[in-house]
Amino acid sequence: MGHAIALSALLITAAVVAVALPRRGRRARDGSRLDAEAEANRWLIRLGGSLMPPGTTGWATAGETAGRALTEAAECHRTARARLAEARTTAEYEQVTRTAQEGLRHVRTARETLGLEMSV
Repeated sequence: MGHAIALSALLITAAVVAVALPRRGRRARDGSRLDAEAEANRWLIRLGGSLMPPGTTGWATAGETAGRALTEAAECHRTARARLAEARTTAEYEQVTRTAQEGLRHVRTARETLGLEMSV
C-alpha cells in the first residue's frame, strides 16, 4: 500500500512537471516576440518622426540626391508599416526593424545633402 501511494505521488508530480515546462517555454518565446514587436514599433515611430522635419520648406526645395533619399525613406516607412501590420513572428518583427533602420539611413543621407544637423 505504501508503494502505491508513493508511486501515485510520483506520477502526479511527473504529470504536473510535464504540463508546466512547455508553458514556461512558450511564455519565454512570447516575451521575446513581444520585445521584438516593441522594438519594431519604436524604430517605425522614429522613422515617421524624422520624415516630418520642423522646416519643411527646406525639404521642398531639396536637390535631386536629397529628394531621392527622402523618397526612399518614405517608401521604407510605408513598407515597414505594412509589414508590421502583418507580422506575427520574431523574425518578421526584426525585418520591420531593419526596414525602418534602412529608412533612417536614407533620412541621414538627405539631411547631410541639405547640410542639416543630424538628430536621428
